[in-house]
Amino acid sequence: MLIKGHYSGFTMDQLAFALGMSKKTLYVHFPSKEALAAAIVAATGATIRRQAGEVFASPLPFPAKFEAVLLLIAEHFGVMGPDFLDDLERHAPTIRREIDRLKEHNIPIVFGRILVLGIEEGMVRADVDVVFLVEYWLQVIKGVHDPDVLVRTGLTPRAAFEKALDLFFCGLLTPAGHASSRWASGHTDGAPKAGA
Repeated sequence: MLIKGHYSGFTMDQLAFALGMSKKTLYVHFPSKEALAAAIVAATGATIRRQAGEVFASPLPFPAKFEAVLLLIAEHFGVMGPDFLDDLERHAPTIRREIDRLKEHNIPIVFGRILVLGIEEGMVRADVDVVFLVEYWLQVIKGVHDPDVLVRTGLTPRAAFEKALDLFFCGLLTPAGHASSRWASGHTDGAPKAGA
């Protein structure tokens, strides 16, 4: 509800009504709308880490793990369009900064693990500097998800994320990685290849 609309148009009255509880009860758990939004951001970060951990622990081969993790990240952040992000920037800049902190925390954990796993399985070039690439990717994602950039490019956050993946990973993957990744072969339609 909060993520799909605009932060400025969302009220605690609406949420209390939707949950079938009094606003007073809601305020026992969340002292403000901003506290509620911060809790949603924190829960989203924890969910991404948990779901990514489940994918990494699965017996899937690297290409399937790679695609599954990137799709789950796109699904969580794909709902935040430029209008929503701009609304946050104007009405709740601390929450917008919380989203950036979430990226700063999760990208080294999740993306770093993808790179290491890809190197171990011969799908990512062994000569890459993982620490540098994690920092580089963090800046790329912050840039492509900037509301002004999204407006100028006319892209949704998910489309910007997938275009960035396509450009970025073409230079990282080995020939085996290229052959098995939809991102490196231009299939950025949001669905894994058959058999993945």
